[in-house]
Amino acid sequence: MISANASTDLRDGRFLKKNDSVEGKIIGTGRSSVFIDLSPFGTGIIFGREFLKSKNALKNLKIGDAVSAKISEMENEDGYIELSLNQAREKEAWEKVKDLKQKNEVLKVKIKGANKGGLLTEYEGIQAFIPVSQLAPENYPRIEGADKDKILQELQKFVGKLIEVKVLDFDFKESKLIFSERAKELDKIKKLIEGYKIDDIVDGEITGIADFGLFIKFDKQGLEGFAHISELDWFLIDDPRNYFKVGEKVKAKIVRIDEERIFLSLKALKDNPYTGLEKKIKKDDSIMGEVIRFSPNGALIKLKSNLQGLVPLATFKSTEEMIEKLELNKKYKFNVVSIDKDKFKIILKPEK
Repeated sequence: MISANASTDLRDGRFLKKNDSVEGKIIGTGRSSVFIDLSPFGTGIIFGREFLKSKNALKNLKIGDAVSAKISEMENEDGYIELSLNQAREKEAWEKVKDLKQKNEVLKVKIKGANKGGLLTEYEGIQAFIPVSQLAPENYPRIEGADKDKILQELQKFVGKLIEVKVLDFDFKESKLIFSERAKELDKIKKLIEGYKIDDIVDGEITGIADFGLFIKFDKQGLEGFAHISELDWFLIDDPRNYFKVGEKVKAKIVRIDEERIFLSLKALKDNPYTGLEKKIKKDDSIMGEVIRFSPNGALIKLKSNLQGLVPLATFKSTEEMIEKLELNKKYKFNVVSIDKDKFKIILKPEK
């Protein structure tokens, strides 16, 4: 028994069903329809909503041209096999995406929009996304304070522009397509990185400041490294913007290299004040210190020999009490509660 939604060619037993891909030649056109010869199975038609979806693609076709389409209904009330050119083109588009990924090819896409997470674009009718993290270094929005509204303003400047990208990831079933602008430069970056090694000292310029560290350009060809906030100085830095500015010249040491990134340290070129710490300060010592800053963790205290201690917030009943009892830029006596020379941490409490 033949299914109601299948059509067979009785000569060789072949049959068609809904969602199959088919090919045929255009044999006629109407005001809002195209007729396609699907011999020996019958005549297909693209009309109504499917015609409107594919109007731009169909306007360049003429009688006799071959067309690939997908079956959306096996037989309508007029006896035609209803087809979707749009669905077929989408399948072909995903095949092209797969091919681009496998060949690692670069393509140009036009930016259609932006949100706080990145740029919106499309490829062959497929909606695509370029995350902020996948933008090339020169296009990365380095906004002070990482203000999301300001980041969005920067990203909106790319709307209407063409950007060269590579396919980073895709999932046909979830209609997910992710592009990377940064990926197209990876081969160049990797080659430049080969010219450096750990412990090299470089002269650079700060090109961006983030909550978590500094971006530093140190190569004439634009190679950029990153210095994490923990590598900026031996004392605790809560906000790099309080100590550095874009355009400032700095000297740094390469402390880690991976295939596509170089990690730098500014503090590695400074004397380590925690060397021989046990000779400078001991647990239970009474020591004079100056309150230099309040942080979410407590009060930061400048000690002798360029050391820095912390009075934990938990020492007080509240932040208000801490600020009331310890005034900024004022000196007090503190007791050393504990010392961790490996983590460069000295915990203090106000002396009573």
